[in-house]
Amino acid sequence: MTKSQSFRFKRFEVWHDLCAMKVGTDGVLLGAWCPITSNLPHRVLDIGTGSGLIALMLAQRLSGKDTYSIDAIDIDSSAIVQAKKNFTLSPWRDHLHAHQYALQDWNPDGVLYDLIVSNPPFFVNSLKNPNAARTMARHTDSISFEELICHASRLLSEKGIFALILPYEHKQVILSLAHAHRLYPYSITDVHTRDGIGAKRILLAFQKNHIPPTIQEDRLVLSYDGNTRSSEYANLCKDFYL
Repeated sequence: MTKSQSFRFKRFEVWHDLCAMKVGTDGVLLGAWCPITSNLPHRVLDIGTGSGLIALMLAQRLSGKDTYSIDAIDIDSSAIVQAKKNFTLSPWRDHLHAHQYALQDWNPDGVLYDLIVSNPPFFVNSLKNPNAARTMARHTDSISFEELICHASRLLSEKGIFALILPYEHKQVILSLAHAHRLYPYSITDVHTRDGIGAKRILLAFQKNHIPPTIQEDRLVLSYDGNTRSSEYANLCKDFYL
């Protein structure tokens, strides 16, 4: 999306000069798409926060509530420095908290979360980047999909929501792992970069301990001409993109 040191949205700016993973379409999609119900959430966890982008987007979406709190964790120290800077500069600084922790070690005094989000590392067994921080951010060596699902289930409140974005080819693996940990899909969106080609990403929302009567399934095309945003994509992100 950008090679500059920061990316400006309508109500906040995200600096990403210190962290390995820059502001990108995947994070924006998840932050805008993630389901938020009328009575939830009060406690939110962003796993692998990086620059803090998704946490900031959720803070904006929840800004009408007084009681919400967002924890953002990452194992990379530079990412946490970056996220703290972005949180401090935002209008929602009192609701956002960045912590340098691996998900496997995160156990905040028995707190359970109503919403957990993640744009996780997903390059499995692919060529490694020589930049160690970028490799850690992009590959599943630091956390496997099974660990991600297991710990998300552990940290979710009853009927809590877990939302994530992944390459489309991992869909069946994630669905199987989620079912084994009592996480059941209720919203699935296939993401196509252009119309007429296969889905490249998938947005998934699971609910804990609750099997929905129907699964909401749809598709999102980002561009019909390869240059401009589709009306659906523009509408999804209208509260964020300038």
